[in-house]
Amino acid sequence: DYSFTINHDGIERDYRVHVPARYNPNNAAPLLVSLHGGGANMDYQASEQNYGQISKSEREGFIIVFPNGYSRLGGKLATWNAGNCCGQARDRNVDDVGFIRKMIENLEHQLNIDRNRIFATGMSNGGLMAHRLACEMSETFKAIAPVAGTDNTKVCEPRNPVSVLQIHARNDDHLPFEGGMGAKSVGSAVTSFTSVPESIARWVKRNGCPGTARRVLDRPHVFCDVYGPCKGNTTVELCVTDSGGHSWPGASKSRGEPASTAISANDVMWDFFMSR
Repeated sequence: DYSFTINHDGIERDYRVHVPARYNPNNAAPLLVSLHGGGANMDYQASEQNYGQISKSEREGFIIVFPNGYSRLGGKLATWNAGNCCGQARDRNVDDVGFIRKMIENLEHQLNIDRNRIFATGMSNGGLMAHRLACEMSETFKAIAPVAGTDNTKVCEPRNPVSVLQIHARNDDHLPFEGGMGAKSVGSAVTSFTSVPESIARWVKRNGCPGTARRVLDRPHVFCDVYGPCKGNTTVELCVTDSGGHSWPGASKSRGEPASTAISANDVMWDFFMSR
């Protein structure tokens, strides 16, 4: 692992990079940008116990970078400016899109990255931020896979179609499946969230997808529906678990309610990314 600090828009910004052991600089490797939730930081997102993404990187051979959101507390309790959410990043209109763009430019000078296989995921506020990256950096991101985070952008006019996989629990009590403010979402850091169905409908329209979905996974406690093919050979997919609340499916660490074990978010999203 490597950690870096760059200055963007007058603010010191941090990010952490994991390069898998099988990385060969002669071969371009995929890059996954993994965005932490509101109030967390890059180290929390990189925790194997919390999300298991380091071991997935090792198995599949992709580079993974964990940026740190905006923080006034030495990187802790950080948030992302995802449009209508969240916290100080939103309130101060922090240029998180510009930071991510600069970070990727730096990584492209440091590592041999496949520019046709750059992806983003995120948990909660990080998932919201992944939606914004697809809206404003569609020339960079081939696909996104937000977990427990919907499209709360203020404006979204992507230049290119972007494949989207939304992973969400039906019983999420922080960011409700049907939108609004969850029972456990209080304070100025949050907003009235866009629902999962509305977020999917927006991307179906943006990508020019057929209006009827195909069910591609249907087993106890989880289903996945796909809209496609869409413009640019993209797809829009939704995977819904019955339980798990506001969590990362397949994670070993509980966030109050145990995470759903019906699917592994890491496995489902990587299969989705590699099918692009």
